[in-house]
Amino acid sequence: MTSPAGPTADELRRRLTESLLAVERADTALDRVAAAREARLTAERLEAAVLRDARAEKISWAKIGAAYGLTKQGAQQRFSAPIRALDETDGTDG
Repeated sequence: MTSPAGPTADELRRRLTESLLAVERADTALDRVAAAREARLTAERLEAAVLRDARAEKISWAKIGAAYGLTKQGAQQRFSAPIRALDETDGTDG
């Protein structure tokens, strides 16, 4: 599913794969730390993109919350800001 703003989930999945490979290929421990950090940040953005897509498909916050063991309100509080932040990006940062 595409979005009018921010990177798509497909693009973020590709970036995450690249980030994980960078961890594996890193020459030094510090390079692995940097690559692992990038992978974590990309995984968080992927999660936001998938949640954005779920909301666009009219999946309720209650159902999303249940998937995370949260209430409807807990899911909204936890994920609304990351989804907004993702939508404010142009897809080139990463």
